[in-house]
Amino acid sequence: MDFDAVLLPARRAEMIAQGLWKDRTINDDLQACVDKFPDRIGLTETRIETGSTRRFTYREMAQLADRIAVGLNRLGVRRNDVVACQLPNWWQFTLTYLACSRIGAVINPLMHIFRERELNFMLKHGEAKVLIAPKVFRGFDYEAMIDGIRGNLPDLEHVVIVDGDGPNSFEARLSAPAWEQEPDAARILSDNRPGPDDITQLIYTSGTTGEPKGVMHSANTLMANIIPYAERLALDADDVILMASPMAHQTGFMYGLMMPIMLNARAVLQDIWEPSRAVQNINAEKATFTMASTPFLTDLTRAVSEGSTPVASLKTFLCAGAPIPGPLVEQARAVLGTKIVSAWGMSENGAVTLIRLDDDDERAFTTDGLPLAGVELKIADHDGTALPTGTPGRLLVRACSNFGGYLKRPQWNNTDPDGWFDTGDLARLDDRGYVRITGRSKDVIIRGGENIPVVEIESLLYRHPAVAQVAIVAYPDERLGERACAVIVPKPGQQIDLPELVRYLKEQKVALQYVPERIEVLDAMPSTPSGKIQKFKLREMLKA
Repeated sequence: MDFDAVLLPARRAEMIAQGLWKDRTINDDLQACVDKFPDRIGLTETRIETGSTRRFTYREMAQLADRIAVGLNRLGVRRNDVVACQLPNWWQFTLTYLACSRIGAVINPLMHIFRERELNFMLKHGEAKVLIAPKVFRGFDYEAMIDGIRGNLPDLEHVVIVDGDGPNSFEARLSAPAWEQEPDAARILSDNRPGPDDITQLIYTSGTTGEPKGVMHSANTLMANIIPYAERLALDADDVILMASPMAHQTGFMYGLMMPIMLNARAVLQDIWEPSRAVQNINAEKATFTMASTPFLTDLTRAVSEGSTPVASLKTFLCAGAPIPGPLVEQARAVLGTKIVSAWGMSENGAVTLIRLDDDDERAFTTDGLPLAGVELKIADHDGTALPTGTPGRLLVRACSNFGGYLKRPQWNNTDPDGWFDTGDLARLDDRGYVRITGRSKDVIIRGGENIPVVEIESLLYRHPAVAQVAIVAYPDERLGERACAVIVPKPGQQIDLPELVRYLKEQKVALQYVPERIEVLDAMPSTPSGKIQKFKLREMLKA
């Protein structure tokens, strides 16, 4: 595969001069773990369906990474070949990435919820040579699904099945034979190491706006984000990171797979989100940090409250992917005793903004944080002209962690000659430099020439006692152009209708023009794996 990561070369000299790119790969950090703490547990995997737990020392992780790397080489995987990995948070995911990094292969994380339609597009577009998937997970037969689409994938040479029992099982192909002891293993492992600017990850956008795009990252761009992220959160080798967010999403990959190794810390993986089991894992493993979307925080808070089991070790919960309702921050702080940190980011650049640990709790639900080191923000109008503080506009980001471009789609890179990436979000900055995301550029509702402040109205509705989730989207109107509809998922046992919604917003002193004129009540929101509501699907629903 030839990767057209056109956004990387022009930035290299400046990033190195500023010390933002460290010119390291995950191989360097794994070796540092082995040198310092060979017998320290670096990875713990907990599986919900089987109740099993498996642990690996750093020495064992390095040995297995070498073994799987040579095994991949035996399958014909060479430098810049794509290895797709459709696995839950299992140890095989972590070790597959480490193995790819040994031989210059590129990992393509795929969410386990993807089915034929998504896989057909992504595997073909990314020219994956190998696909690693479960035999069965949560009752679904992945092997049968993949067999059904292989005829459409001319580049896919091998399918490796985790927990399979045949010759194509992960164990038979990769992890059981002592490949690292073969006569040519040392040469394979030494001759194919990637450089820090080589593409190491191909990850597809989660699809809030339609067709996925293949985001290309190097070790330099990923690590340039993880280092200041960990510093902002005061994380170090003594921390234990619980990761229940999927590692096939940037959240899990960067901060549950890569970051623990970079810190010489310990990762605890949970493959299915079950709040009561998360409480058990936090207490059994003494987890100190986790990152997930708002629904995870809601569930964990409820589980601790109803179970009366504290999570004393958990110092920080970083919540991203959607605005955090103020009442949830207040309740979680009281019930968990944990600092709630708001953040904003994208697959294209990782976490871009976080609040500080010493910020008032209010900052977690009124802002999306401050830029990390190596990040610049600009709020601009449609021409790219910077707007004054407090004025909402297009959010542009220029960051050391910005991606290398979209695979085979450089015309969509949304990056100007000065390096400013148009995020597609709307935001404003306050006088202290904190950002607040106010919506997506495609989510703007213009009712009779008046822009409706979508995020602000959604935030108010989240405070209504009957509302569990809310999204405000446009529907067409002949006279006004657009009107606003509130799509709501009520809390269990609660109800809400349009008169009550109008009454409540009037009570909150909302301008009448901003009050939604329609309401739709759903059992569940269409959402991405990271918890972001897919508003484009809601708009399609309203049109239908």
